[in-house]
Amino acid sequence: MSDETRDSNGAILADGDNVTLIKDLKVRGSGGVTLKRGTLVKKIRLTGDPEEIEANVDKVKGLVLRTEFVKKA
Repeated sequence: MSDETRDSNGAILADGDNVTLIKDLKVRGSGGVTLKRGTLVKKIRLTGDPEEIEANVDKVKGLVLRTEFVKKA
């Protein structure tokens, strides 16, 4: 298996890409914020882990998302 970061559909992700959530996600430690399915997340940043990306969303800054819950927009 390569160390490329891929979304839930297998598309390769890069820094600055936009992604969409494919599932409602409750954000732990944010006071009960839930990100809804279909939410557009802009300008992602890759981490050293091919299964995680970093992003900023309206309500949450510095959010780490698992790539299994996003698809390339």
